[in-house]
Amino acid sequence: MTGKRYAALDGIRGIALFNMLLYHAVWDLVHLFGFDWLWYQSQPAYIWQQSICWTFIFLSGFCQPLGRSWQSKLKRGGLVFLAGLFISAATALAAPESLVLFGILTLIGSCMMLFVPLEFAFKKCPPTIGLTVSFAAFLLTKNINQGYLGLDCWNLAALPERWYHNWATAYLGLPAPEFHSTDYFPLLPWACLFAAGYFLYQIFAEKELLHHLESSRMRPVEWLGRHSLIIYMIHQPVLYLLLSLLLLPIQG
Repeated sequence: MTGKRYAALDGIRGIALFNMLLYHAVWDLVHLFGFDWLWYQSQPAYIWQQSICWTFIFLSGFCQPLGRSWQSKLKRGGLVFLAGLFISAATALAAPESLVLFGILTLIGSCMMLFVPLEFAFKKCPPTIGLTVSFAAFLLTKNINQGYLGLDCWNLAALPERWYHNWATAYLGLPAPEFHSTDYFPLLPWACLFAAGYFLYQIFAEKELLHHLESSRMRPVEWLGRHSLIIYMIHQPVLYLLLSLLLLPIQG
């Protein structure tokens, strides 16, 4: 497998990244600068936030087969995982009230590494079946962090409370009642969405559709997509500084 880049994927990632920057700017205004913005608690705001997360995770799964070798996939996954650990450590030291544990980078890095051995089994699965089962599993386990099987307002079945008791279970998606993270993306349900992206790639490859993703049409956002990791790592301090400067006349 070659490490070929597809411009359309960079563009989609760039759009998601731009939306994330806007969303986190709003988060900073509400939580760090004390803006009383009721819209932030609304259903449209929740859908906006979820669409960003879904895009990043699904797209990461789609891109999983594009690595040059299993070694390069492990290396890249390990780098993303370590970046997630760095953010956890940084928030623990600088802003413990906004602590990030098992955030989105930890999840994506974990999935990238876990899928290296899993790909050997997944390649034997018909991709249409894999996509259907993976996405159905994601929807079924969407509420697992709250103690239920189900999706958002639909709780289908309660799960045993004894399953939710420590950090190890929190990493899997079963957090103890006292667990807290401002950016929580455990393996369940999100690894299922990553798997759905992986199987969609297999469908594209099987049906020879990948060439449709090669053309470049959104160069500025494609640049964002190509540099998404470093931008993600620095965006919150930069946003905080910019917002502080912009709001200085108001707060002063």
